[in-house]
Amino acid sequence: MIIINNATVQDMIDAIDKPAIFINTQYTILAVNQAYRATYESEVIVNRSKCFEISHNHASPCDQHGEDCPIKACIDSKKSSNVMHIHNTDLGKTYCDILMKPVKDNDGMVIGFLEILDKINYASAEPQQNKMIGHSLPFKHMLTKINRAAQADISVLLHGETGTGKELVARALHDSSPRADKPFVVIECTGLNENLFESELFGHEKGAFTGATHAKKGLIDIANGGTVFFDEIADVALSMQVKLLRLIETQSYRSVGGLKQRKANFRLICASHKNLLSLVEQGLFRRDLYYRIAGFPINLPSLRERSTDIPDLCQYFLKFNKNGNKRFSDEAITYLCQYPFPGNIRELKNTVEHAALLANEDVIEFDDLPEHILEADNRTDNSFNKQWNEHQYNAISTDSDVIPTLEEVEAEYLEALSKKGGFTIDDLASKLHLSSRTLYRKLHKYGIKLD
Repeated sequence: MIIINNATVQDMIDAIDKPAIFINTQYTILAVNQAYRATYESEVIVNRSKCFEISHNHASPCDQHGEDCPIKACIDSKKSSNVMHIHNTDLGKTYCDILMKPVKDNDGMVIGFLEILDKINYASAEPQQNKMIGHSLPFKHMLTKINRAAQADISVLLHGETGTGKELVARALHDSSPRADKPFVVIECTGLNENLFESELFGHEKGAFTGATHAKKGLIDIANGGTVFFDEIADVALSMQVKLLRLIETQSYRSVGGLKQRKANFRLICASHKNLLSLVEQGLFRRDLYYRIAGFPINLPSLRERSTDIPDLCQYFLKFNKNGNKRFSDEAITYLCQYPFPGNIRELKNTVEHAALLANEDVIEFDDLPEHILEADNRTDNSFNKQWNEHQYNAISTDSDVIPTLEEVEAEYLEALSKKGGFTIDDLASKLHLSSRTLYRKLHKYGIKLD
């Protein structure tokens, strides 16, 4: 049998360079290294402190507070597990990639768990400058992939809609890698001139072509030892893709007009909002190049997929764009969370700045939102008005010559539904065959709130 509280366990914990603890099946910390102690403000008392007390300031395990418990996952699967948690560290609410490994005795019985933390410095669950912000499940899944890829030197392909933050993710991959102290070079493929492709990437010698009055270093040379980020790689012409493939495969190149073969030393990250595999099937992108750059694909979720992050992102953009004294009303935030944001985070940023400028008070109201967002769902109004027409017909008294306006009937009907209670906006919108945004806009128009 393994003796849990002997020096061997402590030696094992001390040998780990990341924050680490050894926990028993009752969540009690039996061993801890100095890196773990330095991570949290709460003091760790061996054989007494519970892991959730130190990391979350909770009085019960994580799964009772809406988070996945890695210990429960280990017990169920009998294997190691990992989760992305938000911990209360000395730096505030910090993301931690937790690896939990079950420790068994000679009879195969689990006697405890080794927990190793990897602190995520490029993301936060609360507004912090120059960090990715969010707490939704798709956001956490993305962080896990970023963290795992950053620790290797594998080629990464980022795929996501325009405005999802691909360059920010590429920067996070670089800053969290062993190459962090070396250059991070961005190559905008969309604007890369085919005639100057080799000159831009590989540099040229003096006199190599007309106008080459002096030697020039290429971007690959500038990035030596660091990371090269090819943004919108799908826009590279087929003729240039051959040269790019050769660079990646041979890790060598020659400057234009030069004779000396040079070694290329860089980590490759590519990004595209287009479906590269579809382009491969159409013959517009080389299959061999695709498999060279897609060693570790990471999908960036759209803002529609992580709409619960919108309130935090709004607060972030207000705080760090000289509007920190302003805030959105509950009504405005609710509406923004229901808008699809085809331009994703970039569009949200512009929307927040626009609304902040329009707002006369510190509270940004529903009416301060840009017109294109307020009018985004006008197409659904026809079906909505049809229902009110039917209700109006049934509501008119045959003994009266007074005919209520459509708006009066609409307001009366919504008021009656709101007093009935038991509906969320989404529920009621579904029953009325409307989008939530259209219904919300009409409730706001008549000053009606659901009970």
